[in-house]
Order: sequence, then C-alpha cells, then structure tokens
Amino acid sequence: MIGKVLALAGGVAGAAACSQYPEFSQQYMQRLAGQVDALTAIVSDFDRSAGANGLTRDEALAQLQGTGFLAARRADMQNAFTRQERLTKDLTFLRLATPMERMVMPQRLADPETFRATWADFRPAVPLSVEGGVAAGLGFLGGWAVVAGVLGLMLWPFRRYSARRNQPS
Repeated sequence: MIGKVLALAGGVAGAAACSQYPEFSQQYMQRLAGQVDALTAIVSDFDRSAGANGLTRDEALAQLQGTGFLAARRADMQNAFTRQERLTKDLTFLRLATPMERMVMPQRLADPETFRATWADFRPAVPLSVEGGVAAGLGFLGGWAVVAGVLGLMLWPFRRYSARRNQPS
C-alpha cells in the first residue's frame, strides 16, 4: 500500500515538474533570440569594419595579433562567431518546431548562459495549454515509473523471502 502511495506521489511530482517544460522552453527561446540579436550585431559590426578596410573576416582576425590584448580580442571574436552560429541554429530549430515538438528537443536548450538566466527568472505556472497537459501526463507516468521501479528493486529481496516462507511444505 505504501509503495502505491509513494509511486502516486512520484507521478504527481513528475507531472508538476514536466508540465513546466513548455513554458520554460518558450521563455528560453525568447532569451535565446535576444542573445542571437546581440551576437549578430557584434558579428555584423566586425564584418563591416573588416570590409571597410578591404579585409575578409579571416584576414581581419589574422591582423589581431602582436599584443596580449589583440590576441585576447581575437579569441573573443572567434568565440562570438562560433556562439552566434550555434545559437542561431538552435533558435531556428526551436522557432520551426511546434510546442509539442519542442518537448523532444531539450538538446536545443543547451546554452549554459541562456539556460541559467532563464532559470533564474522562471516562475512555475499552471499549465493551461495542450502541450502543458501532455508534458504533465508524461511527467506523471515517468515519475510514477521511477518511484515504482526503485521501490520494486528495493523490496525485491524481501518478496522472495516472503514468498518462500508462505509456500506450503
């Protein structure tokens, strides 16, 4: 009996946690768009400055050497180019996906800086959308299964002993 109650509690906890994913992913996507916009402005400014001096991006980066500051600036710009490309790709996938499809794309919520900032401001809400209900249902099933499985494994040795004791001789 206690195992069923704990499994039910696990299901409810899973439902509560997973029901928040659609809204969290929406807020993450909004922050991600802001990150992409800011990085795109930086990349565009660099490319514009390079072009105004008759240089390609790679040629301009190659000229950022000679001092510690210039080498650090070069590394910063290379990181900005890489991050802008990666985040733009993630944002494109997330924008093209429906809220239901986003539930199977947690790998697209992978930017640590954006994730931390979203999590810091996120406040759970009651899921009143279809995808929130589906996520809650999946979370319930997952939470119930995990708790029931763990309890089953923990109690398994006792069931075998109890079954032997109750067998007729």
